[in-house]
Amino acid sequence: MVSKTDDIPATVPTGKTSDHTEEGEPLDSKDTIKESLKDLCACGHSADTTVMNGDGVHDHTEESKPEGGGDPEQGEDSSEQEVIVIQDTGFTVKIQAPGTEPFDLQVSPQEMVQEIHQVLMDREDTCHRTCFSLQLDGNVLDNFAELKSIEGLQEGSLLRVVEEPYTVREARIHVRHIRDLLKSLDPSDAYNGVDCNSLSFLSLFTDGDLGESGKRKKGSELEQIDCTPPEHILPGSKDRPLAPLQPLNRDWKPLQCLKVLTMSGWNPPPGNRKMHGDLMYLYLVTVEERHISVTASTRGFYLNQSTTYTFNPKPASPSFLSHSLVELLSQISPAFKKNFTTLQRKRVQRHPFERIATPFQVYSWTAPQVDHAMDCVRAEDAYTSRLGYEEHIPGQTRDWNEELQTTRELARKNLPERLLRERAIFKVHSDFAAAATRGAMAVIDGNVMAINPGEDTRMQMFIWNNIFFSLGFDVRDHYRELGGDAAAHAAPTNDLNGVRAYGAVDVEGLYTLGTVVVDYRGYRVTAQSIIPGILEREQEQSVVYGSIDFGKTVVSHGRYLELLEKTSRPLKVQRHNVLNEKDQSVELCSSVECKGIMGNDGRHYILDLLRTFPPDLNFLPVEEEELSPESQRHGFPRPHRHRLACLRQELIEAFVEHRYLLFMKMAALQLMQHKANKESKAEPELALPASGADSTTPESKPAPTVADGGPVSTVADGGPVSTVADGGPVSTVADGGPVSTVADGGPVSTVADGGPVSTVADGGPVSTVADGGPVSTVADGGPVSTVADGGPVSTVADGGPVSTVGESGPESPQSEASSPAAVTVATTNGSLLPAATTLLPNGECDSPLEDPRSREVVLNACRAVGSISLSSFDIRFNPDIFSPGVRFPDDSAEDILKQKQLLKDAAAFLVSCQIPSLVKDCLDHSSLPMDGATLTEALHQHGINVRYLGNVLEFVDKTPARAQLDHLYKIGISELITRCAKHIFKTYLQGVELSALSAAVSHFLNCFLSSFADAVAHLPADELLSRRKNRRRRNRVPGGGDNTAWASLTPSELWRNIASEAQSYYHYSLSCESVDQAVESYALQKITLLREISLKTGIQILIKEYNMDSRHKPAFTEEDILNIFPVVKHVNPKASDAFHFFQSGQAKVQQGFLKEGCELISEALNLFNNVYGAMHVEICACLRLLARLNYIMGDHQEALSNQQKAVLMSERVLGIEHPNTIQEYMNLALYCFANGQLSTALRLLYRARYLMLLACGEDHPEMALLDSNIGLVLHGVMEYDLSLRFLENALTINSKYHGPRSLKVALSHHLVARVYESKAEFRSALQHEKEGYTIYKNQVGEGHEKTKESSEYLKHLTQQAVALQRTMNEIYKNGSNASIMPLKFTAPSMASVLEQLNIINGIIFIPLSQKDLETLKAEVQRRQQLQESEKGMEQLDDSQLELDDKLPVDD
Repeated sequence: MVSKTDDIPATVPTGKTSDHTEEGEPLDSKDTIKESLKDLCACGHSADTTVMNGDGVHDHTEESKPEGGGDPEQGEDSSEQEVIVIQDTGFTVKIQAPGTEPFDLQVSPQEMVQEIHQVLMDREDTCHRTCFSLQLDGNVLDNFAELKSIEGLQEGSLLRVVEEPYTVREARIHVRHIRDLLKSLDPSDAYNGVDCNSLSFLSLFTDGDLGESGKRKKGSELEQIDCTPPEHILPGSKDRPLAPLQPLNRDWKPLQCLKVLTMSGWNPPPGNRKMHGDLMYLYLVTVEERHISVTASTRGFYLNQSTTYTFNPKPASPSFLSHSLVELLSQISPAFKKNFTTLQRKRVQRHPFERIATPFQVYSWTAPQVDHAMDCVRAEDAYTSRLGYEEHIPGQTRDWNEELQTTRELARKNLPERLLRERAIFKVHSDFAAAATRGAMAVIDGNVMAINPGEDTRMQMFIWNNIFFSLGFDVRDHYRELGGDAAAHAAPTNDLNGVRAYGAVDVEGLYTLGTVVVDYRGYRVTAQSIIPGILEREQEQSVVYGSIDFGKTVVSHGRYLELLEKTSRPLKVQRHNVLNEKDQSVELCSSVECKGIMGNDGRHYILDLLRTFPPDLNFLPVEEEELSPESQRHGFPRPHRHRLACLRQELIEAFVEHRYLLFMKMAALQLMQHKANKESKAEPELALPASGADSTTPESKPAPTVADGGPVSTVADGGPVSTVADGGPVSTVADGGPVSTVADGGPVSTVADGGPVSTVADGGPVSTVADGGPVSTVADGGPVSTVADGGPVSTVADGGPVSTVGESGPESPQSEASSPAAVTVATTNGSLLPAATTLLPNGECDSPLEDPRSREVVLNACRAVGSISLSSFDIRFNPDIFSPGVRFPDDSAEDILKQKQLLKDAAAFLVSCQIPSLVKDCLDHSSLPMDGATLTEALHQHGINVRYLGNVLEFVDKTPARAQLDHLYKIGISELITRCAKHIFKTYLQGVELSALSAAVSHFLNCFLSSFADAVAHLPADELLSRRKNRRRRNRVPGGGDNTAWASLTPSELWRNIASEAQSYYHYSLSCESVDQAVESYALQKITLLREISLKTGIQILIKEYNMDSRHKPAFTEEDILNIFPVVKHVNPKASDAFHFFQSGQAKVQQGFLKEGCELISEALNLFNNVYGAMHVEICACLRLLARLNYIMGDHQEALSNQQKAVLMSERVLGIEHPNTIQEYMNLALYCFANGQLSTALRLLYRARYLMLLACGEDHPEMALLDSNIGLVLHGVMEYDLSLRFLENALTINSKYHGPRSLKVALSHHLVARVYESKAEFRSALQHEKEGYTIYKNQVGEGHEKTKESSEYLKHLTQQAVALQRTMNEIYKNGSNASIMPLKFTAPSMASVLEQLNIINGIIFIPLSQKDLETLKAEVQRRQQLQESEKGMEQLDDSQLELDDKLPVDD
């Protein structure tokens, strides 16, 4: 039942949550809104910290191990776990608002009163009220009280809404809220990238809500479908228009309720009017052109007699006083009343997911020309809160550092506490990221005063809103030896990776700074929270640990060593000594640059984490050091721009795991020899390879994998190792999966993927399966544990090149960097092993190892793999090796040599194992990158830095199956070209002054993409140039270059620069001197290059058709450049408990327990909602999986509803044309078809095809699946000719990417044959079906049911063909009076089309009898696992590292 799409897309960290709004309900189902409306509460995050109730929830959540450790499944199984009730049953209260009928509202005891306020401000009939209190029996309820703490509040209680007097703050909030209601359908905020608004177009393709339309249209659908796709979507079309990317939405031309609503020039009220209660004055123009002036007073709003030039605060007639501005305007403007009502009705009908704010801002790279309208709120924002104070926080500015650190200190003993903590952390992080982005833009735009204004602009530093900003330049030659500005540009992203890693280990008592890296207008800005007291002291005084001068002077501190020691195991950092300037030995547990500073708040902070991970020797030439032969063979070491090139954390994890495998193999091998020698009484000879030799065995082939769900038999490292110690079989796993190991006899099974390690010492076989059925416990693309014939279970850690069952798709859920989280558990250096395999407890021996011989075995194996301990497997890296200026004491010379060798081995491992493994994943389609972002993601999952892109391309080029990697090569080349262009664009922009920005950007795009050879820049018009140009201004803002050098760039020069950049940075030679040559020689698309460069640099262009091929005029003018956005990198805090539920849900589904899986995933959804609010990438994955389960279990309606949410969320959170969004559209189309909504299904598929053409073009393996879907649906609606075009295209693509003999191609032939049969063209049908039959016969043999089905179908076709021929002959012979047998030309039944759709989308329904067997088998296995896990639980040593948030970092 696994399908290629239910693994989670690469770009998405797994798991997501939904809103709990039932589809049809209006928004009173307030769970959705609760989190989403920006809390206007008086404190930073308290409004956001309740646990919300959801509908799909169990009444209680089992406790998972704290800190993301234990096995998610053990939550359900172990009875002694404490169970915590987080959802009490909800109850209903009545709400009575002035002037409306009382209505019922479902609430939960955990909610705050504040949340009922939010609901009322969103409901259609009460949305215009903001300043009110809720009263129960005359008592005012406290906004921040939980409902369960309120006396007398029970089922059926009546809450009255009582209008309260206004204050200036309340009046402002009211005006802002009314403005938001008036603009609620207006997309301009989404286009402008403000307030976490983003675009969604799904509703245009589904005609409103999917749920209802199914019931409405089912009957008459067939007659009235127009199936013709637009020309540009047809296979083979070369036209790639841009306009359809953002189709026009009728609702977006909003009804005009008011012409102007703005603050009056008479503000603020004079003293005498203040004493009459005047708070502020508003100026309005109604649709009827009536100009009015309104007073906001403590009692409400009324018209006054002021005009533009005369101030008269007396009430005007008619003198209404209304508590709400809406009521007042409804009385004086009929048009306002009518349009406002219609507008609110439309607003409430929209899906909540179209309007909830996203946690982080998503920017759109295209936008239509939006009319700029007067907007008082925006105008006010621009000059008040945007300068650094947030409206709803007392004391105005937020103390970001205090908030970030306090949330980390919250309790985390049980599930509710952890949810509260994670939710608070997530909320503060997303607020901080937004504030830091705004501040960074203000800094570059020159709107912030520097704290050192006298210095050169590149050296200036800024403080805004309690955030510290610095520019990415090498000031004071700090990085001179490391590469100057290039190093200063790379350091912030390295530092961010360090912050992310330490944050994920989450050691109590160790603090990191809030860090955000913003690239904007060619500048890199680092934003950091401020350590209390740091600005008052010199840095030398503050640093108590580490070095401020790259290792010349070094200090250490006991408490820091103690704290960092806790991180050293998960982060694989070795404790080591270095010499300081007095030649004294100083102990460190991090790199020397890592500084420890004690804040005035007594907290221990660490900063400058840029060398958290060890250096990458392939890009760090060191004199007198030879790299290993594998690296040298690939042309390493290569010079790099800077000396800060580090290995990625994912690589370290994979490498350690690879070594662990080797270690186990060697130990087992020696124990066998030992045993054999004992028997023959001969002295054993142990041949151990030297430490370097074993390093990577580059020839090792990646493990063979099974495409469609067969068991996985994998071979480690170039040859099956069936080594047995004392008789128990050892089954080992391919390169990079942990191994089931043997301690003197019994097989031991180790589990990857964050589960506990159930291990057995001393003998008995572990987790065997009832008589040998293969058990595939695969979490969507996760670890595969298979069993053969009663043997022990061998498990595979995800991330090793091990077959995923029936999976392919760019998104395996572990995709997050092959889930280091998972990997660590099995291999975390030593941490599990000592407890787990009593093979090697740290230092001491347990029973089996009392034998000194065994101890020697372990010692030898440890030496061979470079373990830092000789009594247990433990690999760690010393991050200071090869750091210039760092010296080590003499007594550690041997250790340093070992460490150097380890680094060389790791660098060789990347080149000889990880790059081939990535290419292999792309060959077998378990990884399917579709654009630059998903390619980067795939590289990062394998631990490959983007600077290796040139190597990857060379490797692809030399692969024997080169044609099957065409898509990867193309995406790689376009990524390489656009990244080179981005590097050039960065320095290009730094020299442009603000007034010439759009001209400069359009000129650059012309040089980059337009075929027009002599692109000329348009300099700003002369009449605007001031007569006296004072070039001597000292304090220019960072973004204020005033030269015009940019205008002299020519296309040929730019492309020359791109080629030389490709050579010097990626060591790849591009053979093109112009955009047309590049398009020609690499089969690229200009529109794809335009999309990639815009996304990478933050350019926003006007959406229209650009003629980039014209040789007569440039494609872009300055009017086409609408905006330039920041590109932001930040930490993504995780919801760990939810993630475990999600994973165990996936595992259950894989074992065939759909119902339990579904419950676990619904629970995960709930927990995700609790932490992230309603919108987040992980919720998306959760919804997708739920929809798929609903569909498999036959609940099509529910599947449709969940998948609709997944599509909306993917559009909003990832972007409207992100590869994930394309996947989601395809899934939704399938469920629509199953629900009888054929025309909707087609529209969705056409949309997906258009987006895919834009992102990567037609030549992509995923296009075959999409075209098969479209072809089948068209076949179903009897559009045979159209259907053939798509199906034949799918056949061509499948043959190219899967090889002409693959089963996918056989299926494609069969689908084409069916359409020809429907057209009564039997000869063609027979021809295709024969092809298919031949493939089945050769691949699976004649006895296989597929081959039999095909041969049956061939017989059927032959009969049809013969019958047709007879009839034709009859007609020829007897003319018109022939007696014609009626021929059966049946239109395909919907059921048969749906069956084929399910098959191609990887959904296979198992007949019941078989299912019963499976269930029985699985049940037996489950009981055994239960016993195992109870044994294993005692030994579980929990050191889980949740490091799944990989943001794209350009290196």
